[in-house]
Amino acid sequence: MIQSMTGYGKAVLQLPTKKVTIEIKSLNSKNLDLNVRIPSYYKEKELSVRKKLASALVRGKVDFSIFVEMTADETSTSINHSVVKQYLQQLRNVVQTGSSDDVELLKMAIRMPDALKAEREELDEDEWNSIYQNIELAIEKIIQYRIDEAASLEIDFKERIANIKNYLEEVKALDGDRVENVKTRLKKAIDDLKVTTDENRFEQELIYYLEKLDINEEKVRLANHLDYFLQTLASEDSNGKKLGFIVQEMGREINTTGSKANFAPMQKAVIQMKNELEQIKEQILNVL
Repeated sequence: MIQSMTGYGKAVLQLPTKKVTIEIKSLNSKNLDLNVRIPSYYKEKELSVRKKLASALVRGKVDFSIFVEMTADETSTSINHSVVKQYLQQLRNVVQTGSSDDVELLKMAIRMPDALKAEREELDEDEWNSIYQNIELAIEKIIQYRIDEAASLEIDFKERIANIKNYLEEVKALDGDRVENVKTRLKKAIDDLKVTTDENRFEQELIYYLEKLDINEEKVRLANHLDYFLQTLASEDSNGKKLGFIVQEMGREINTTGSKANFAPMQKAVIQMKNELEQIKEQILNVL
Protein backbone atom coordinates (compact mmCIF):
# COMPACT_ATOMS: atom_id res chain seq x y z
CA MET A 1 0.00 0.00 0.00
CA ILE A 2 1.58 3.25 -1.10
CA GLN A 3 1.58 6.46 0.88
CA SER A 4 1.77 10.05 -0.27
CA MET A 5 4.45 12.28 1.26
CA THR A 6 1.87 15.05 1.56
CA GLY A 7 0.04 14.93 4.87
CA TYR A 8 -1.26 16.71 7.96
CA GLY A 9 -1.88 15.55 11.51
CA LYS A 10 -3.08 17.43 14.59
CA ALA A 11 -3.80 16.59 18.23
CA VAL A 12 -5.00 18.91 21.02
CA LEU A 13 -4.43 18.17 24.71
CA GLN A 14 -6.06 20.11 27.53
CA LEU A 15 -3.98 20.04 30.72
CA PRO A 16 -4.97 21.62 34.07
CA THR A 17 -3.01 24.83 33.41
CA LYS A 18 -2.38 24.83 29.66
CA LYS A 19 -3.64 23.82 26.26
CA VAL A 20 -1.11 21.93 24.11
CA THR A 21 -1.55 21.76 20.33
CA ILE A 22 0.59 19.35 18.29
CA GLU A 23 0.82 19.78 14.50
CA ILE A 24 2.67 17.79 11.86
CA LYS A 25 2.84 18.82 8.20
CA SER A 26 4.73 17.06 5.42
CA LEU A 27 5.51 17.63 1.74
CA ASN A 28 7.49 15.58 -0.77
CA SER A 29 11.28 15.48 -0.58
CA LYS A 30 14.01 13.08 -1.72
CA ASN A 31 15.05 12.43 1.88
CA LEU A 32 13.83 13.22 5.39
CA ASP A 33 14.00 16.96 6.06
CA LEU A 34 12.79 17.38 9.64
CA ASN A 35 12.08 20.73 11.32
CA VAL A 36 11.08 20.58 15.02
CA ARG A 37 9.74 23.56 17.00
CA ILE A 38 8.95 22.99 20.68
CA PRO A 39 8.97 25.15 23.85
CA SER A 40 12.32 25.43 25.62
CA TYR A 41 11.22 23.46 28.68
CA TYR A 42 10.56 20.42 26.45
CA LYS A 43 13.92 20.68 24.65
CA GLU A 44 15.45 17.74 26.49
CA LYS A 45 12.85 15.51 24.80
CA GLU A 46 13.55 16.79 21.29
CA LEU A 47 15.90 13.94 20.35
CA SER A 48 13.35 11.25 21.21
CA VAL A 49 10.68 13.17 19.24
CA ARG A 50 12.97 13.36 16.21
CA LYS A 51 13.67 9.61 16.37
CA LYS A 52 9.96 8.87 16.60
CA LEU A 53 9.12 11.09 13.63
CA ALA A 54 11.98 9.72 11.51
CA SER A 55 10.93 6.12 12.22
CA ALA A 56 7.24 6.73 11.49
CA LEU A 57 7.36 9.14 8.53
CA VAL A 58 10.57 7.91 6.83
CA ARG A 59 10.79 10.56 4.09
CA GLY A 60 9.51 14.01 3.21
CA LYS A 61 9.85 17.64 4.29
CA VAL A 62 8.30 17.45 7.76
CA ASP A 63 7.41 20.38 10.04
CA PHE A 64 6.61 19.42 13.64
CA SER A 65 5.35 21.97 16.18
CA ILE A 66 4.15 22.04 19.77
CA PHE A 67 2.18 25.16 20.73
CA VAL A 68 1.40 25.87 24.40
CA GLU A 69 -1.36 28.23 25.50
CA MET A 70 -1.60 28.99 29.23
CA THR A 71 -5.19 28.70 30.48
CA ALA A 72 -4.70 29.10 34.27
CA ASP A 73 -4.65 32.39 36.18
CA GLU A 74 -1.12 31.74 37.41
CA THR A 75 1.88 33.09 35.52
CA SER A 76 5.54 32.12 35.61
CA THR A 77 6.58 35.81 35.69
CA SER A 78 6.31 37.76 38.96
CA ILE A 79 7.38 41.13 40.43
CA ASN A 80 10.58 41.14 42.45
CA HIS A 81 9.16 43.09 45.42
CA SER A 82 12.40 43.82 47.27
CA VAL A 83 14.15 45.10 44.15
CA VAL A 84 11.21 47.32 43.14
CA LYS A 85 11.02 48.80 46.68
CA GLN A 86 14.69 49.67 46.57
CA TYR A 87 14.27 51.33 43.18
CA LEU A 88 11.31 53.36 44.51
CA GLN A 89 13.30 54.54 47.54
CA GLN A 90 16.22 55.57 45.38
CA LEU A 91 13.93 57.43 42.99
CA ARG A 92 12.30 59.29 45.90
CA ASN A 93 15.75 60.27 47.16
CA VAL A 94 16.56 61.62 43.71
CA VAL A 95 13.34 63.63 43.58
CA GLN A 96 13.78 64.78 47.21
CA THR A 97 10.23 65.94 47.70
CA GLY A 98 7.28 64.57 49.59
CA SER A 99 4.90 65.49 46.82
CA SER A 100 6.39 63.05 44.35
CA ASP A 101 3.93 60.89 42.46
CA ASP A 102 4.59 57.28 43.54
CA VAL A 103 2.60 55.96 40.57
CA GLU A 104 4.97 57.60 38.10
CA LEU A 105 7.95 56.41 40.12
CA LEU A 106 6.54 52.88 40.12
CA LYS A 107 6.25 52.97 36.32
CA MET A 108 9.92 53.86 36.17
CA ALA A 109 10.96 51.28 38.78
CA ILE A 110 9.15 48.40 37.07
CA ARG A 111 11.19 49.03 33.91
CA MET A 112 14.51 48.80 35.77
CA PRO A 113 16.73 45.66 35.56
CA ASP A 114 15.64 42.64 37.64
CA ALA A 115 12.30 44.26 38.54
CA LEU A 116 10.56 41.21 37.11
CA LYS A 117 11.64 37.63 37.65
CA ALA A 118 10.67 34.67 35.51
CA GLU A 119 10.62 31.23 37.06
CA ARG A 120 11.77 28.57 34.64
CA GLU A 121 9.16 25.84 34.34
CA GLU A 122 10.56 22.40 35.06
CA LEU A 123 9.57 19.40 32.96
CA ASP A 124 6.81 17.34 34.48
CA GLU A 125 7.26 13.69 33.36
CA ASP A 126 3.57 12.85 33.80
CA GLU A 127 2.65 15.88 31.71
CA TRP A 128 5.18 14.89 29.04
CA ASN A 129 3.81 11.34 28.90
CA SER A 130 0.39 12.78 28.09
CA ILE A 131 1.92 15.02 25.43
CA TYR A 132 3.89 12.11 23.95
CA GLN A 133 0.71 10.04 23.63
CA ASN A 134 -0.82 12.90 21.66
CA ILE A 135 2.31 13.12 19.49
CA GLU A 136 1.72 9.47 18.60
CA LEU A 137 -1.93 10.32 17.86
CA ALA A 138 -0.89 13.16 15.52
CA ILE A 139 1.52 10.77 13.78
CA GLU A 140 -1.29 8.24 13.29
CA LYS A 141 -3.45 10.97 11.77
CA ILE A 142 -0.79 12.15 9.31
CA ILE A 143 -0.08 8.55 8.25
CA GLN A 144 -3.79 8.00 7.61
CA TYR A 145 -3.87 11.28 5.66
CA ARG A 146 -0.96 10.01 3.56
CA ILE A 147 -2.73 6.72 2.88
CA ASP A 148 -5.95 8.47 1.86
CA GLU A 149 -4.02 10.89 -0.34
CA ALA A 150 -2.24 7.99 -2.06
CA ALA A 151 -5.47 6.13 -2.84
CA SER A 152 -6.27 8.48 -5.75
CA LEU A 153 -2.66 8.25 -6.94
CA GLU A 154 -2.89 4.45 -7.03
CA ILE A 155 -6.04 4.58 -9.15
CA ASP A 156 -4.35 6.99 -11.56
CA PHE A 157 -1.23 4.81 -11.79
CA LYS A 158 -3.26 1.70 -12.61
CA GLU A 159 -5.23 3.53 -15.31
CA ARG A 160 -2.08 4.87 -16.96
CA ILE A 161 -0.31 1.49 -16.80
CA ALA A 162 -3.38 -0.06 -18.45
CA ASN A 163 -3.21 2.61 -21.16
CA ILE A 164 0.48 1.89 -21.80
CA LYS A 165 -0.34 -1.83 -22.06
CA ASN A 166 -3.01 -1.05 -24.65
CA TYR A 167 -0.57 1.04 -26.68
CA LEU A 168 1.99 -1.77 -26.38
CA GLU A 169 -0.53 -4.20 -27.87
CA GLU A 170 -1.07 -1.69 -30.66
CA VAL A 171 2.70 -1.61 -31.25
CA LYS A 172 2.77 -5.42 -31.41
CA ALA A 173 -0.08 -5.45 -33.93
CA LEU A 174 1.69 -2.87 -36.11
CA ASP A 175 5.04 -4.66 -36.07
CA GLY A 176 4.19 -6.94 -39.00
CA ASP A 177 3.02 -4.03 -41.15
CA ARG A 178 6.15 -2.09 -40.16
CA VAL A 179 8.47 -4.84 -41.45
CA GLU A 180 6.60 -5.08 -44.74
CA ASN A 181 6.68 -1.30 -45.03
CA VAL A 182 10.46 -1.25 -44.56
CA LYS A 183 10.93 -3.98 -47.16
CA THR A 184 8.73 -2.15 -49.65
CA ARG A 185 10.53 1.18 -49.16
CA LEU A 186 13.98 -0.39 -49.56
CA LYS A 187 12.92 -2.31 -52.64
CA LYS A 188 11.43 0.85 -54.16
CA ALA A 189 14.62 2.77 -53.41
CA ILE A 190 16.67 0.11 -55.23
CA ASP A 191 14.26 0.09 -58.17
CA ASP A 192 14.42 3.89 -58.42
CA LEU A 193 18.18 3.65 -58.82
CA LYS A 194 17.59 1.50 -61.94
CA VAL A 195 20.58 -0.72 -61.23
CA THR A 196 20.90 -4.48 -61.32
CA THR A 197 21.15 -6.02 -57.86
CA ASP A 198 22.03 -9.45 -56.59
CA GLU A 199 18.82 -10.73 -55.03
CA ASN A 200 20.64 -12.95 -52.53
CA ARG A 201 22.84 -10.06 -51.41
CA PHE A 202 19.83 -7.80 -51.18
CA GLU A 203 18.03 -10.34 -48.97
CA GLN A 204 21.08 -10.64 -46.71
CA GLU A 205 21.38 -6.88 -46.30
CA LEU A 206 17.63 -6.62 -45.72
CA ILE A 207 17.77 -9.24 -42.95
CA TYR A 208 20.70 -7.43 -41.33
CA TYR A 209 18.84 -4.10 -41.49
CA LEU A 210 15.64 -5.59 -40.05
CA GLU A 211 17.61 -7.15 -37.18
CA LYS A 212 18.79 -3.67 -36.27
CA LEU A 213 15.15 -2.53 -36.17
CA ASP A 214 13.88 -5.56 -34.25
CA ILE A 215 11.94 -4.54 -31.11
CA ASN A 216 10.91 -7.94 -29.74
CA GLU A 217 13.23 -7.68 -26.73
CA GLU A 218 11.98 -4.16 -25.96
CA LYS A 219 8.35 -5.32 -26.11
CA VAL A 220 9.01 -8.23 -23.75
CA ARG A 221 11.01 -6.13 -21.27
CA LEU A 222 8.44 -3.32 -21.26
CA ALA A 223 5.63 -5.80 -20.58
CA ASN A 224 7.64 -7.24 -17.67
CA HIS A 225 8.33 -3.76 -16.26
CA LEU A 226 4.62 -2.90 -16.42
CA ASP A 227 3.69 -6.05 -14.50
CA TYR A 228 6.49 -5.49 -11.96
CA PHE A 229 5.27 -1.92 -11.38
CA LEU A 230 1.78 -3.20 -10.55
CA GLN A 231 3.21 -5.91 -8.25
CA THR A 232 5.29 -3.33 -6.36
CA LEU A 233 2.29 -1.01 -6.18
CA ALA A 234 0.26 -3.78 -4.53
CA SER A 235 2.94 -4.68 -1.95
CA GLU A 236 2.45 -3.89 1.74
CA ASP A 237 5.31 -1.40 1.87
CA SER A 238 5.27 2.02 0.24
CA ASN A 239 8.44 2.32 -1.84
CA GLY A 240 8.33 5.37 -4.07
CA LYS A 241 12.02 5.16 -4.91
CA LYS A 242 11.67 1.60 -6.20
CA LEU A 243 8.65 2.57 -8.29
CA GLY A 244 10.71 5.47 -9.65
CA PHE A 245 13.47 3.09 -10.76
CA ILE A 246 10.95 0.84 -12.51
CA VAL A 247 9.51 3.87 -14.31
CA GLN A 248 13.02 4.79 -15.51
CA GLU A 249 13.44 1.30 -17.01
CA MET A 250 10.04 1.56 -18.69
CA GLY A 251 11.14 4.86 -20.20
CA ARG A 252 14.29 3.29 -21.66
CA GLU A 253 12.33 0.54 -23.40
CA ILE A 254 9.74 2.99 -24.77
CA ASN A 255 12.45 5.35 -26.05
CA THR A 256 14.35 2.49 -27.72
CA THR A 257 11.15 1.27 -29.34
CA GLY A 258 10.50 4.77 -30.66
CA SER A 259 14.02 5.11 -32.09
CA LYS A 260 13.71 1.75 -33.87
CA ALA A 261 10.11 2.15 -35.01
CA ASN A 262 10.80 3.78 -38.38
CA PHE A 263 7.04 3.60 -39.02
CA ALA A 264 4.68 6.54 -38.47
CA PRO A 265 1.66 4.65 -37.01
CA MET A 266 3.93 2.89 -34.50
CA GLN A 267 5.66 6.13 -33.55
CA LYS A 268 2.26 7.65 -32.75
CA ALA A 269 1.57 4.80 -30.31
CA VAL A 270 5.02 5.30 -28.77
CA ILE A 271 4.31 9.01 -28.27
CA GLN A 272 1.10 8.13 -26.44
CA MET A 273 3.06 5.74 -24.19
CA LYS A 274 5.58 8.49 -23.44
CA ASN A 275 2.78 10.88 -22.52
CA GLU A 276 1.26 8.39 -20.07
CA LEU A 277 4.69 7.67 -18.57
CA GLU A 278 5.43 11.37 -18.04
CA GLN A 279 2.24 11.69 -16.02
CA ILE A 280 3.34 8.77 -13.86
CA LYS A 281 6.81 10.31 -13.38
CA GLU A 282 5.32 13.55 -12.07
CA GLN A 283 3.08 11.79 -9.56
CA ILE A 284 5.65 9.23 -8.42
CA LEU A 285 7.74 12.03 -6.90
CA ASN A 286 5.08 12.39 -4.20
CA VAL A 287 5.05 8.70 -3.23
CA LEU A 288 6.80 7.75 0.00
